[in-house]
Amino acid sequence: MTGARLPGKTKLLLSFHASVVTLRPMTRQPPPETSDLRATARRIINALFIGQSLFSAAFIAAFTLSPIIASTLAANEQAAGLPSTVTLISRALMAYPIGWLMDRWGRRSGLSLGFVLGTLGAFVSVAAIVNGSLWGFLAGAALMGMMRAGADQARYVAAEVQPPAEQARAIGLVVFAGTIGSIGGPLLVGPTSRLAAAWGLPENAGPFLAATLLFALGLLITFLLLRPDPLQIGRQIAAAYPLPDLADQSDRQARPLLEIFRGGRAQLAVLSMAISQFIMSLLMVITPVHMSHFDHSREAISGVIMAHTLGMFGLSSVTGWLIERFGQFAIIACGTLLLLLSSLIAPISPQIVPLVVALFLLGLGWNFCYIAGSSLLASQLAPAERGRTQGASETVVGLMGGAASLSSGLIFAGGGIRLVSSIGLGFGLLLLTLTIWRILSPRTTHLPA
Repeated sequence: MTGARLPGKTKLLLSFHASVVTLRPMTRQPPPETSDLRATARRIINALFIGQSLFSAAFIAAFTLSPIIASTLAANEQAAGLPSTVTLISRALMAYPIGWLMDRWGRRSGLSLGFVLGTLGAFVSVAAIVNGSLWGFLAGAALMGMMRAGADQARYVAAEVQPPAEQARAIGLVVFAGTIGSIGGPLLVGPTSRLAAAWGLPENAGPFLAATLLFALGLLITFLLLRPDPLQIGRQIAAAYPLPDLADQSDRQARPLLEIFRGGRAQLAVLSMAISQFIMSLLMVITPVHMSHFDHSREAISGVIMAHTLGMFGLSSVTGWLIERFGQFAIIACGTLLLLLSSLIAPISPQIVPLVVALFLLGLGWNFCYIAGSSLLASQLAPAERGRTQGASETVVGLMGGAASLSSGLIFAGGGIRLVSSIGLGFGLLLLTLTIWRILSPRTTHLPA
């Protein structure tokens, strides 16, 4: 192709992807660093994928036994939900500070801080279990919740090092790393518990020992391989692929949060993530309790939750491709329809098959809304605005998830699974209405994905 004249003024711009190189017609000269950027982006995304896999496996392994440990340490079953509550609150409170830190000191610093907090939290949990301290165990849960506030923003870092047309697929790839954790996390519980007992420690300390090591390994990978800092790469991408609404992105002054969230697209992006998180948490948390009322076995309950997890993470790469093909608005609408369908199916029958279908659709609907909303928000921000804005959105999402988890039991006690599903249905209809209104709005232009 060297030396060949291309028809008209069209030039071929080599766009990079984590694994695939494609040729796209563009109307601007590609930057000379394209090849180097592609290799750097591939390394960064691989590091993020590995780090997220380690995080999710360690986090799930640790919190599998947390309700049992908390109720044992407190000698009261009512304490079983305390670790998850503390984790949700600390996650929500820490999301914005970590985002602010990412804007000020870089993405590597923010993600590394998260792994430091997680490593410390897992170690504190081990010490608390050994010493029989409930307060120490809750302190460890709080630190690991703070870590999740950083880890959940890794998907935005992956998007930042990709051109706009590739961002959704990058987000989907990092979200897909949760599949590793959903499979590997539970498998770690048994062997690590036996290993802890062989070392003369309480069996319940085993998964937290494993989490300490995995978090430390994730810290090492993040700190060493996220170089140059993705913030620098993001600025180069913004300069090479300027969006019409964000001219001179790399040099512009960051807008106030209120100005950013006045935009209809940014509002829909956050609402799609927050409302889908609320619906998903509301139904998912209470399903094991609902099934236990009908004497389902632990294996049956685990199978339903596994189907839900598969829907949440297993098809994330496909979701990224669908967003690139059809756009964020369409996938948010489809995800909302799946959430509505799940809310309708869940209360129909307590049998296994309907619950498997309902929980799978619940996870897949969340996946569509979560990845499409993340991609939509990322596309609205200049580099200097991303960390704190995305951190603020994570705070909203965390608070909505926490509200659903805390209220699901009370709602279930008041009206059973039908009332829980009805509330999920109402929020789903609200999100669908907002999405359709935004699609039909005269000021809305459909993003190219």
